[in-house]
Amino acid sequence: MTSPVIGVLALQGDVREHLAALTAAGAEARQVRRPAELAAVSGLVIPGGESTTISKLADAFGLLEPLRERVRAGMPTYGSCAGMIMLADKILDPRSGQETVGGIDMIVRRNAFGRQNESFEAAIEVAGVAGGPVDGVFIRAPWVESLGAAARSVATFEGRTVAVRQGNLLATAFHPELTGDHRVHAMFADMVRAAG
Repeated sequence: MTSPVIGVLALQGDVREHLAALTAAGAEARQVRRPAELAAVSGLVIPGGESTTISKLADAFGLLEPLRERVRAGMPTYGSCAGMIMLADKILDPRSGQETVGGIDMIVRRNAFGRQNESFEAAIEVAGVAGGPVDGVFIRAPWVESLGAAARSVATFEGRTVAVRQGNLLATAFHPELTGDHRVHAMFADMVRAAG
């Protein structure tokens, strides 16, 4: 599988940027809005955006349960920012009615790094990404409050875990898709290839 077929959950958020980053990383990128489109991909990106909105739209589009099933079955999935929240087994401070797909044994705190006007960029060393630090763009970003035994931190910032890997699942609190550096997406594409 030289060009893995990777979907981007296209309900809300920075879908276009992830599609471009995946294409640059050698994947065949597709939008996913329906269960049939989800069934046709080998991996999935859950983009940044607003996690409560993504959760409610996934439910409305009949995608929440199929997403949970695919993740449980081992489909490689990468979540950035709101996507990290969606992949968490537990949210410390959920909004009313907010649900997650789950899959990563972690507890996350929404908007932990502050409001929109407190957004920032930082150089982040990510385990498994060669070539030096990546430029992490943090926009109303979560952080990981705690990790379970199955999950491992692959990046930290100021003592807080900001990237996690558990098996075929990857999550970052930051947005690598906004920087033009496609190494995180290339690592994820390699995860999808390895899962076969």
